[in-house]
Amino acid sequence: MVDFVSVSLVFVIASTLLVVRVLYVISQSSKPTRNASQKSLSTLVVLGSGGHTAEMINLLSVLQKDRFAPRFYIAAATDNMSLQKARVFEDASDDKTSPKGTDSTQFMQIFRSREVGQSYITSVGTTLYALAHALWLMVKIRPQVILCNGPGTCIPICAIAFIFKVLGIRWSYIFYVESIARVKRLSLSGLLLYKLRMADQLFVQWPQLQKQYPQACYVGRLM
Repeated sequence: MVDFVSVSLVFVIASTLLVVRVLYVISQSSKPTRNASQKSLSTLVVLGSGGHTAEMINLLSVLQKDRFAPRFYIAAATDNMSLQKARVFEDASDDKTSPKGTDSTQFMQIFRSREVGQSYITSVGTTLYALAHALWLMVKIRPQVILCNGPGTCIPICAIAFIFKVLGIRWSYIFYVESIARVKRLSLSGLLLYKLRMADQLFVQWPQLQKQYPQACYVGRLM
């Protein structure tokens, strides 16, 4: 009986501490970055197929490339076109070299959590596999900034980044820019990040969308 009470007490204390830590991490979202004085920030860019990649490239074209460097591009394992477009963008960029002391731009792939048409039952296993792969990539890259704009590929990455924050391992700032095609409702990826409060900043490009999701930031048309 005593042992059961002791175990229960430890469980309650541990659960309470975990909840407090999660609430603290959430409370720190949207606050100014603590690395604002740094000359450059290692940036992980999550690419999606089709319009998602086109919008991301447009967004990257107006960023200070020496500020967000080195850059690591990640796309789904079955999406070679997006990485090709990213390579073309980097080759065409005036800033072809990374700041001193940083690695060059890298291009990587990650397993999908769920393929189009895949059953939800079988997607449980692939989702766990994608999370494990995301964990390995996050440990390898250790990004300070994660930039994404809609593809489901970003969910495992953002989930691992949030867990790292809770555990105090690494603080990666997650910036999510909702697609301009989303006028009235967030995409599934955006909705998950919004409801679970995993993104430090979630930007929308339509005022009516910000009214429906008041914690999002309306920034006008970026694309």
